[in-house]
Amino acid sequence: MLARLYLQFLKFGSFTFGGGWSIVAQMKALYVDQEKSLTDEELLDLTSIGRSLPGTMIGNIAMFYGHRIAGFWGGVACVIGMITIPMLVLIAITSFYTAFQHNIWVASTMRGVRAAVAPVILSALMGMIKSAFKLPPCILVAALMFALFFFAKISAVWLVVIGAVLGLIICEYYERVRKIDVTA
Repeated sequence: MLARLYLQFLKFGSFTFGGGWSIVAQMKALYVDQEKSLTDEELLDLTSIGRSLPGTMIGNIAMFYGHRIAGFWGGVACVIGMITIPMLVLIAITSFYTAFQHNIWVASTMRGVRAAVAPVILSALMGMIKSAFKLPPCILVAALMFALFFFAKISAVWLVVIGAVLGLIICEYYERVRKIDVTA
């Protein structure tokens, strides 16, 4: 199991450009759509927790997912698998940074890669948005969080806390008053 997790995350780390969100898109394709070992909601929960903790989002997500599947060492296997190839590439790039820095071919290639990554990231985001807004008041919570973040400059930490409290209130209302199972 540890070798399988390591190799899966080695693949994610090897063929992912555009940062953590494109890895989340690959995780969605494999674990949600193909293997069905995660639901969209569970991946959204992993992503929410991963983004709200210190460190890199995808490192946190890899650790959580691996821990969920195979305990502590499963998390370690996922993190190490994910960083192996990027670390080797970074070592090579930093060794030859001045040669790459102003190379027109490298700069042009990276522009094309960034453009190609955008739809991959968008597809993962769309799946998570659908699962985040299953209850109508969640749209209002998202709008409130957007306004607080961009206009009132409220810290992301407080937004997570406020969102968690509002989520508890909304789910409590739907379960007790409306008799709707919010976990379904």
